[in-house]
Amino acid sequence: MNITLLGYGKMGQLIEKFALQRGHQIHLVVDEQNRETIGVPDLAGSDVAIDFSRPEAAVANIDLCFEASLPIVVGTTGWYDQLDELKKRCLDGNKTLLYGSNFSIGVNVFFHINKLLAAVMNPYKQYDVQVEEIHHTQKLDAPSGTAITIAEGIIENTDSKTEWINNLIGEREEAIPKAHQLLVESHRIDDVPGTHTVLYSSEVDQIEFKHTAHSRAGFALGAVVAAEWLNGKTGFYQVTEMFNFDGRI
Repeated sequence: MNITLLGYGKMGQLIEKFALQRGHQIHLVVDEQNRETIGVPDLAGSDVAIDFSRPEAAVANIDLCFEASLPIVVGTTGWYDQLDELKKRCLDGNKTLLYGSNFSIGVNVFFHINKLLAAVMNPYKQYDVQVEEIHHTQKLDAPSGTAITIAEGIIENTDSKTEWINNLIGEREEAIPKAHQLLVESHRIDDVPGTHTVLYSSEVDQIEFKHTAHSRAGFALGAVVAAEWLNGKTGFYQVTEMFNFDGRI
């Protein structure tokens, strides 16, 4: 495949590395230096775009790809408040988009088990649950998109939590969660690719379910695999649809 990279930071460079290793070509690289000069004709000849840019640029990049009828894989988070509108535009226009908060195979296994664990723990009201996430200081959004996906998986499978709230430790005044609120606690520490922990705590014990990324490589490889999976498809997809976990224990 010929790939357009939207964003060429550390993630974009890793995606390029894995794409070339898997026999693909980089058709075009779009970054902050040339973004304003890129138009639909520049995307001609590309088979798919992969976006790991910035939250404020992601929607414009999606619109550009829609205009060019170019399938796009979006790994940028922080724009999901416009998700429903973009889904409608995608489906109405017969375009192609796949998005996800995390493309790592391990994290997607984590997402699935997190939902199962929440359902198992639901009857045991003596346990309170919260989510903790740690990322590098260059992470622009808090909580992380991965943490939001984890929180939503818990809320979908328990009747004691109906919404999540976020505390970004050391950056803003901390809120005290109400009983129905799921606390997502965010930490920003230099050079941490991403650690996510779900904690179920009672007076007598604590259960911890944790995923630690050793590098960004898993995210980058997963994005290339997602682009391969999207090839030939039309529609609006989440990264979880790449994995067939339903019914598995």
